[in-house]
Amino acid sequence: MNAALRSRLAEKMAGEITLSESPGEALKKWRQLFNIPPGLLAEEMHVSPSVISDYEGGRRKSPGTAVVGKIVDTILSIDEANGGRNINKFAKILYNDFDLDVILDMHDYNAAIPLERFCSAIGCHHLSGSTDQRIYGYTVVNSEKAILQLSASEFYRIYGWSTERALIFTNVSTGKSPMIAIRVTPFKPRCVILQGITPDEVHPLVPKLAETDNITLMCTEMDVDGIVEILREEKW
Repeated sequence: MNAALRSRLAEKMAGEITLSESPGEALKKWRQLFNIPPGLLAEEMHVSPSVISDYEGGRRKSPGTAVVGKIVDTILSIDEANGGRNINKFAKILYNDFDLDVILDMHDYNAAIPLERFCSAIGCHHLSGSTDQRIYGYTVVNSEKAILQLSASEFYRIYGWSTERALIFTNVSTGKSPMIAIRVTPFKPRCVILQGITPDEVHPLVPKLAETDNITLMCTEMDVDGIVEILREEKW
């Protein structure tokens, strides 16, 4: 494993956990992003599972930088032992700058946000899928430019630091193109929001594609600037 990459990723993770207003939530987010059960993390750290549970639940004093560093190192070591799949995924994001003409706005939250509340804030209409979900971020994507400029291997860049997010595709006509693009890529978002169209304008195939990939589908008529302004100012 590339030592520089590992160090950079560890710095990113530790910094986010340490500086977060809810370190336990941030810790839980990263553990879940690496698909590591709390019991396994505790075992590898030689501590009781209740220690991890108490940190994540805010029942124990926030861990200091030394403890956070050890937790992060353990998460990365577990992933390395399993082939480093998640480290490699995040490496691609770390070393790829996105085009601001393609990605209009992107944000990752330190704690999970209720999807229903998120979608309500930007006037979404529910089309299919469960709204009883939580997300860790959002990306506002210029649909046409993303499809024309990004290769299939580059498309993952729109996911930021977690696929547990809402992808908001702007200026769509029927929603068919972005859903097909998602269909052929390995990573799937928690939610897709089609901007600029009404429910009646959504192609009949689009909800079916979303259901196949277990994606919650929404649409909103709010303008792009309004969406970005609301999401940047919302304090959740």
